[in-house]
Amino acid sequence: MKRCLIISGGYAPHRSFEAGERLRAMLEEDGFLVTHSTSLDAYDTEDLGGYDLIVPNWTVGLMSTETSKRLWAAISSGVGLGGFHGGMADGFRDNDRYRFIVGGSYVAEPGGVRRYRVDITRPDDPVMAGLAAFDYESEQYYMQVDPANEVLATTTFSGEPYPWIAGVEMPVVWKKKFGAGKVFVSALGHVPEEFDHPAMRTILRRGLLWASR
Repeated sequence: MKRCLIISGGYAPHRSFEAGERLRAMLEEDGFLVTHSTSLDAYDTEDLGGYDLIVPNWTVGLMSTETSKRLWAAISSGVGLGGFHGGMADGFRDNDRYRFIVGGSYVAEPGGVRRYRVDITRPDDPVMAGLAAFDYESEQYYMQVDPANEVLATTTFSGEPYPWIAGVEMPVVWKKKFGAGKVFVSALGHVPEEFDHPAMRTILRRGLLWASR
């Protein structure tokens, strides 16, 4: 049986624990044994190398240099890392190692929660198989991203409220290798109710299964 560690907390409006419980139920349906922690100490007290998948679900937060080295060692040895929205793209802003592993980081959400389009760029990829472009209502993340990422879906900014970003195409779902490990990121999932969106849920589920050792 595969083992997953979810670590939830941080920015209160994301309701991270509730989202983590939804994710726990989803992964248990796929046969995972899930540990859901609400303490950042889990990165240091748990045997990270003993898991098949780690899901960071803690927006902002602080991670020490030594802790990020432990996470780096686990992922590069073959443990999968995957997750969604702020837990992945806006976690541990001051830790360069973490952002390098993830492959990108949040910088803004122009206009806040809004309706936007998600375009599938790799319909041939198993994570995206059978999915077409879809409308989505959430924060539209503007991010700094690693050009080495394998981008699976993008979104295009309208220029509201910032005209200078009109037409900017931004990755919204990507995957990448990190040593012997695999990393999956979806920027979708601002609040737990977004797990009810079929495409969001399908993409996240498939992506985490892909990332898992």
